[in-house]
Amino acid sequence: MKEETTVVLEEFLSHKEELVNDVLGDFEEMLGVLPFIFKYQSERPESCALSVLGDMYIARPESLDPKTAELITIAAASAHGADGCLKVHIGAALKEGATRNEILDTIMIAAMIGKTKVLAHSFRVFRDVIDKTEK
Repeated sequence: MKEETTVVLEEFLSHKEELVNDVLGDFEEMLGVLPFIFKYQSERPESCALSVLGDMYIARPESLDPKTAELITIAAASAHGADGCLKVHIGAALKEGATRNEILDTIMIAAMIGKTKVLAHSFRVFRDVIDKTEK
């Protein structure tokens, strides 16, 4: 790493506890709850400061309104079976004005894509095996 980058990073990390507390407070306000993973991440304030700050910018990009960002997060959590995240972000989506039907449709769309992924993969394998045996 360049020396000037190291100096900037060291200055940034000299405020790590304050940064972590501020960003986690922002997350708690945004989500209505502080996800339990942050408790353990904060035991390593250097990596936590870098990680959660990045997460904050990802969770609330300038290009999307908060409700849309939460609906996307619900779709991703649904697709990955992240039940804890799903609970947190359903609550956050409601807080941002999402309706029950918008959340339900988001979950249904995520499930459809998950089903399609399984079918596409499985039918490709099926086709490859069947094509070989039918020749």
